[in-house]
Amino acid sequence: MTTLLRNFWYMAIPGKQLKRGQMIHKRMLGDPIVIGRRTDGQVFAMRDICPHRGIPLSYGWIEGDGVCCCYHGWKFKTTDGRCSEIPALTEDNGLDINRIQVAVYPSLEVQGNIWVYIPNDPKEKLDLTQLPSPPIIPDLGNAVPNLSETIHFNCNIDHAVISLIDPAHGPYVHRSWWWRSGPPQLRTKEKNYEPVPFGFRLVPYQMPVSAKPYKLLGNQVSIEIIVQLPSLRTELLKGERYKACAFTAITPINENECELHQSLYWTVPGLGLFKPILGYLARQFLGQDRDIVVKQQEGLAYDPSLMLIDDADTQAKWYFRLKQEYLRSQAEDRPFENPIEARVLRWRS
Repeated sequence: MTTLLRNFWYMAIPGKQLKRGQMIHKRMLGDPIVIGRRTDGQVFAMRDICPHRGIPLSYGWIEGDGVCCCYHGWKFKTTDGRCSEIPALTEDNGLDINRIQVAVYPSLEVQGNIWVYIPNDPKEKLDLTQLPSPPIIPDLGNAVPNLSETIHFNCNIDHAVISLIDPAHGPYVHRSWWWRSGPPQLRTKEKNYEPVPFGFRLVPYQMPVSAKPYKLLGNQVSIEIIVQLPSLRTELLKGERYKACAFTAITPINENECELHQSLYWTVPGLGLFKPILGYLARQFLGQDRDIVVKQQEGLAYDPSLMLIDDADTQAKWYFRLKQEYLRSQAEDRPFENPIEARVLRWRS
């Protein structure tokens, strides 16, 4: 089974990292893509190869509604990828430049993040109005992230996702003086899960009174965790006064590398003053997940047999079942049917 799922929206970059008139090169699911923001603020995504001599368009510049190649000045519209200008042509040349085209990927900026839709065939003409919407975090409206972090993982996306949703590795991987220290203290946990579109969720429940950091949100703080294809995890915290969200999206670079994007949102006033500290803690926390999968690659190089056990690894099993059903539904050209059923999971962590 391939680790890369197409016909999905993938996060390319936090919106704040792309200024007007700027372009950046990205590899997404093995495709070379240039992500840019025109001077009018509109974002776009195109295949990052000029059809003339093959140089990446990201080395060029934005001019109005087009991208100009740095080699010969050929210009391509950001809306449909059609060539609109070849400076070297004379007036008597009969070449129809509109027939020259660069593949354009649907792209949108939603809740402060730039998303790119990766189809099965990049040359396919897609109508943005006919596509599903990019992932939207409920109850946040048009909010933008208070804090964004991106970390590179040297592993395929499946291992990154499993690490992201694994409920049992915390006491052993996430060990810091400010989080956990000393011998692991394990206790039995029991949680209710149910299916959602393209995934499953931890049914909301109230946090224990001892979880003091969550008191910033007020009393009666509830937590909800949603996991959805292709590689999304949304953790929603709601109190009687404020709410917060940790939204994580993993984007494959190719079969062996991926990027983890995490966006943190909150409505707690004054918390922005602690961004430098929160950013450091988030990077350290995510870095521990990255470091463990890097170590894992040393063993995976020998192609060992792997195990998934109930109930601690059930979410990983669900992830693979969701992928298998999605690939079957695509191959059979039929609607996706969620194979997950409501269930109570019990494990120690």
